[in-house]
Parts: sequence; C-alpha cells; structure tokens
Amino acid sequence: MARVKSGKVTHARHRKVVKAAAGYYSARSRNFRTATQAVDKANQYATRDRKTRKRNFRALWIQRINAACRAIDPALTYSRFINLLALSGIEVDRKVLADLAVHEPEAFGQIVAQAQAAQA
Repeated sequence: MARVKSGKVTHARHRKVVKAAAGYYSARSRNFRTATQAVDKANQYATRDRKTRKRNFRALWIQRINAACRAIDPALTYSRFINLLALSGIEVDRKVLADLAVHEPEAFGQIVAQAQAAQA
C-alpha cells in the first residue's frame, strides 16, 4: 500500500492557527506550538468574557438609571424606581431606560412621573 503524506493538511492546519495568532507579540505569532497555546487561551478568554460583557452592560445600565432617577428626585432610588415601574405596569427594559436617561432626559422624566403617579 502506498504511503500517505499529510503535508498539505498539516500545513493548512498550521497556517490556520498562525493566521489566528496574527498580531500577537514575538513567537506567539510565528511559532506554531506557541501560537497554538496563545490562540487556545485567547478563545478561553473570549468564551468567558461573552458572559462577563452582559453582566457589565447590565451594571452600567443600572448605574445610569440610578443617576438619572436621583437627578430628577434625590429621594428616588433605582430600586424604588424599578418597583414603581412594576406597580404602574410600565414594561421597559433597563437597556432602553438607560438609553432614554442619557439621550432623551425629558422622556425619561415623563416615565418617572408616570411611575410616581401610580404610587399615589
């Protein structure tokens, strides 16, 4: 039986890994073995940080909503505001609320007024 050489396949695999490591420092972008380690670790970080990004954005939205609420009424906390929204039946998610608080403060103020009116 004829001998099978895997040169093309191996070269393609190496090229794929080294291409993924383009831009890394020194041997991490040139040597296959080091580049493999670097790319594997980068993929681990990327997988982990996709979850972390969601967490960070939610925390940012909450901070922005809290700051905007306190600018309108110093006694109104984020927690109380979210509770008032639920009681008044206003279903707007935190991402939209934070965007309104930053870009359209008048509209956010109207939402706060509606939520506070439902309390009384």
